Order: sequence, then structure tokens, then C-alpha cells
Amino acid sequence: MKRTLILLSTIFFASLVQIIDAQTIKKVLTLDEVLKIAEEQSPSALMAKHRFRASYWQYRSFKAQYLPSLTLSGTVPDFNNGLEKLYNSELDQYIYKAKTTMSTTSTLSLSQAIGPLGTTISLSSDLTLYKDIEKNLPLNYITNPVSININQPIRRYNTLKWQAKIEPLRYEMAKKEYINSMEEIHMSAVQNFFMLALAQINKQIAEMNYSNADTLYRIAQGRYQLGTIAEDDLLQMQLSFLNAQTARKQADMNLRDRQIRLASFLGYNENVEIELIIPSEIPDLQVDTQEVLELAMKNNPEIINLRINTLNAQSSLAQARNQRGITATLFASIGFNQQSTDFIQAYNELSNSQRVRIGFNIPIVDWGQGRGRYRMALSSLELAEVQEKQNLTNFQQNLFLDVAQFNLQAEQVAIAAKSDTVAMRRFEVTKARFLIGKISVLDLNDADTRKDTNRRAYIQALQAYWTYFYNIRALTLYDFINRKPIEVDFDKLL
Repeated sequence: MKRTLILLSTIFFASLVQIIDAQTIKKVLTLDEVLKIAEEQSPSALMAKHRFRASYWQYRSFKAQYLPSLTLSGTVPDFNNGLEKLYNSELDQYIYKAKTTMSTTSTLSLSQAIGPLGTTISLSSDLTLYKDIEKNLPLNYITNPVSININQPIRRYNTLKWQAKIEPLRYEMAKKEYINSMEEIHMSAVQNFFMLALAQINKQIAEMNYSNADTLYRIAQGRYQLGTIAEDDLLQMQLSFLNAQTARKQADMNLRDRQIRLASFLGYNENVEIELIIPSEIPDLQVDTQEVLELAMKNNPEIINLRINTLNAQSSLAQARNQRGITATLFASIGFNQQSTDFIQAYNELSNSQRVRIGFNIPIVDWGQGRGRYRMALSSLELAEVQEKQNLTNFQQNLFLDVAQFNLQAEQVAIAAKSDTVAMRRFEVTKARFLIGKISVLDLNDADTRKDTNRRAYIQALQAYWTYFYNIRALTLYDFINRKPIEVDFDKLL
């Protein structure tokens, strides 16, 4: 019975291990594959897509203001029970009479805005049903079959005019910001890729060091028994072996942590185990500072944003200036109207209808509010212009440094690769000499440390190269390898 329980337990736990292993998906990825996955399905890429969509619909809403709009408006019903002020010519004075009425009004209007002038032109048709309940009169139809209306602001702030200057720039910035976001996602992908790559290297180093430390410690024990090495050398080898055990366990933890971080960045769940293929080559590329500057001034969204900030300040100044003095609105209407208790007759024998109205507003005493708003807006514009110049200067200076840094990275990678090879060869030679008793433990430990340090330095050099590479792409929105602008099919994002 006992043997049967042990056998069943063994089968159960073996099956459980197989289920757990089956749930773990292993993916072997190159740097190019990680970059592709990041731009297609990472949470950061999805957020960038939704930000662009919001900007697109904002721009569509702006453009819709310049298209004809058809609206139906009305009041259903309008009940009025009260006193009506009327002029009595016989008494030559105003009198008040009781009034109880019910009316219904509907208006169909086709309007068109003219942005540069701030004018609104509309073609409208309305119908009113009016019933005097107090006098019990028949239902009256009041018609206005067609009328042309013009609304022209005079010396007023023209919202459409300034939107026409700002909104196209804002949408252009949104498109460039999306491309810039993709390049920043590439930089984040590079960071996560090489952090995991470094964790993989540390794992390999830890396994190699553990194996070497175990072998050397066993050899040292034999030599100590033979009396060829001192006890302090044996203790040093034992300490190295114990440290290698600790480093091995820590490397396992760090490796899993970095695998989970990269999987999360790419939009995978925690059951995905990622193994990376570290790139062994880099593009043979040097960029020209003047070319990078010209491309950045043309394509970088930050440059457009500086211009938009200045235009917003100019818009606020124009609004404050118009609010200081007299403002007016001209309204003109021409059309036909009629009224009758018969619906058909209300559309026959139409009479002409004209109306012209000019409304104005003149601030007389505002205790300096208008002047204050104007001075504040003027100061904000001056500040925006200064900030634009200063930020532009800072942008150019930082760009020069970024270009210089990138052009150094290829040489840094080459040096790091050579140092890694030399350090590994030195350790192998030192280890062989230690085994035959030619050198001390200290020399062996020094060679081992330098081997590990130079291996890590090579991975970090690769990381720096690709980070600066995608930083230059983000600044210019330009593909320097294929020599063409970075293009996106924005229709597919909507």
C-alpha cells in the first residue's frame, strides 16, 4: 500500500511539473524582432495610437467648421400666460392686458462660415404656429419660406482666423509626435533588450565562475593535503567558491526579473520566457551634424510646438486688443414672409422682408480691466518669443552633443569587443598557469574579474550605440541607413 501511494505521488508531481512547463512559452528574439513587436503591440505603442486618434478627430472637428451645416431648431411648445404691454393710441399711453398664448416654432437653416472674415452666411426657412387662447382666435400660421442672413462681426476677435493658423500646425505636430513616440518606444525597447541581455551574460558568467570555482577549489584541497599550498590560499579558493554560489543564485533571480520586465513591455504575460540573441554587428554609419540639424528643424515636433506656443500668445494678444475698444456686429436679412389662418394661404402672396441690425459695445468705465488684459497678453507674447529663441538654442546645442556622442559609439563598440576578447584569452592563460602552480590566487582572481568586467562592458557599449542611434532617429524622424524619411500610414491608425 505504501509503495502504491509513493508511486501515485510521483506520477502526480511529474504531471504537475509537465503542466507548469507547458504553460511557459519560450521565445527566442533578436533585437530587430523586439523592436518590431514593441511598435506593434506594446502598451506604449497602443497609447501613442490613441493619442494620435484624439488629435485627428480634433482636427476633423476644426475642418468641419468650414463646411456647410444643416440644423433644425425650434420651440415645442411655448406657453405664455401673463400681461402684455400694449400702446393705446386713443389714451396715448401704454396699457397692460391679460394674455394667454400657445406657439410652436421650427427653423431649418443651412449655414456657412467664412473663416478669414469671421462672417456667417445662412439660408433659413421657418414656420410658427400661434394660438391666442385668451381671445379664442383661430390658429395662425406665420411663415418665412426663405431668407438669406448675414452675420458680420466688426472689430471682434476672429476665432476661425486664428484656428486656421494653429490647428493645421497642431495636427502636423500630432503626426510627427506619433513617429517620435515610435522612436522613443524603440529606445525603451533597446534599454529593456540590453538589460535582459546583460542579465543573460551575468547568468553565463555566474555559471562559468561557479564551474571554475568548484574545479579550482577541489584542486586546491588536493594541493593542500599534499602541502604544496598554504591554508590561506585554500581559504581564498573556498571563499571564491562560496561567492560563486551566491552570485549564481542572484543571477537567476535577476534574469527572471528582466525577462518579466521585457515581456510586460512587449505586452506579453508572465508565462512568456524570453531568450535574446545579442547582435554581433552594428551599421557602419556616421552622420553629418549640419544634415541632422536641418532635418531636425524640419521634422522635430518640438520645433513646431515652439511655433504654436508663439501663435497662441499672438492670438491671446489679438483677443485682448479687440476687447479694449468698441466692438460691433452687423446682421442683415432679406427674404419673404406671410401669415394666415389657412396653412396653404400662409405660403401664397408672400411679402418682402428685410432687416438690418447693428449691435455695438463700448466699454466706458472698466477700471483698467481691458488695459490690464492687453498688457498681460503682450507680456505673455514677449515671454513666448524669448522662450522660443532660448529653447531653440538649447535644442540645437543638445543636438550637436547627441550627434558627437553617436559618432563615437562605433569606435567604442569596436574597442569593447577587442577588450572582451583579450580579457577572455588572458583569463584562460592565467587559469592554465595557475593549474601548474606558476602564479598565485590573487593573479587568477584579477584575471577573472577583468574577464567579467570587459564582457559586461561590451554589452553596455552595444546598448549605448543603439540608444544613440534611435535617439538621432527620434530627433530627425529620418532613417539614415536607408536614407529616407520615416513614414507611417496614418489611415491605418484610425
